[in-house]
Amino acid sequence: MNIRETREAWEETYLSPYAALSGRTQGRDRKEEPCDIRTEYQRDRDRILHCKAFRRLKHKTQVFLAPEGDHYRTRLTHTLEVAQIARTISRSLRLNEDLTEAIALGHDLGHTPFGHSGEQILNELCPYGFAHYQQSVRVVEVLEKDGKGLNLTKEVRDGILNHRTSGHPSTLEGGVVRLSDKIAYINHDIDDAIRARIFTEEEIPSEYTKVLGHSVRERLNTMIHDIIYQSMDQPKILMSPGMEEAMQGLRSWLFQHVYKNEVPKAEEGRAQQLIVSLYRYYMEHVIELPEEYLLMMVQQNESKERVVCDYIAGMSDSYAIDRFEQLFVPKAWKVY
Repeated sequence: MNIRETREAWEETYLSPYAALSGRTQGRDRKEEPCDIRTEYQRDRDRILHCKAFRRLKHKTQVFLAPEGDHYRTRLTHTLEVAQIARTISRSLRLNEDLTEAIALGHDLGHTPFGHSGEQILNELCPYGFAHYQQSVRVVEVLEKDGKGLNLTKEVRDGILNHRTSGHPSTLEGGVVRLSDKIAYINHDIDDAIRARIFTEEEIPSEYTKVLGHSVRERLNTMIHDIIYQSMDQPKILMSPGMEEAMQGLRSWLFQHVYKNEVPKAEEGRAQQLIVSLYRYYMEHVIELPEEYLLMMVQQNESKERVVCDYIAGMSDSYAIDRFEQLFVPKAWKVY
């Protein structure tokens, strides 16, 4: 037996009967020869880590647009924090940690520049609509590797697509990522909001803190333990009713006090107008798109609207600002 086969045999013996086993994957759209070292889910994780879309996450907004400070979350740090939480839960439940990590690392690849404000305006502009979870799947299926995609397994793509609140992942590993995403952004967005002096820890309603905890560390510890103990040897990923109710209540409170607060939203209108300007410009000057997007129109019969949306959605915040400045901001006239 090679190293991969040894690992697959270990999974058969030691993982939960509810785990998704690497040796029983539903496979890829394009058949490939198996690796002698890595399982299929390990290969998926590695492909996501090495793709261009993953690297761009470091310059994409999580909540605060262009914050002045090194310690605010970006889309990349959020993704890494989701992966850490999800791996802890999966390991404790004897689920497939490699599948969990692959889904977690890929779940936000399709996010736009400027966070959910960018997603909202692209959804209005694009005639096909826009949702980041769908775009994340499009990134790994179509956009990466010059239109070839990453050819990931069906389980990983399913977990990416269904990480949203209303999603229904087909694997428990996908269910772990779905809850870990919420645990991560609720607690880490609170941490960033406190850092930005939007509110203090003491101002969080006691009806939530008395259940979840009185600090980011306590809340993370409480929620993670609750999921593990409620889901142990169960065919579902669960939270206790009181814990889930408190988490959802805190999430709703955050929408009013953080996501709709004037501090993080101060530049939102400008950011959305920037995206509108870029979209309209490239719709009128489609020939100026990078070659890989033009080839998608020719070789894959993609519409102009679709590829313009793909191009803008893939931009980092800094690149979108740079393109806007190059296209619309007058340059100083000099005589040499």
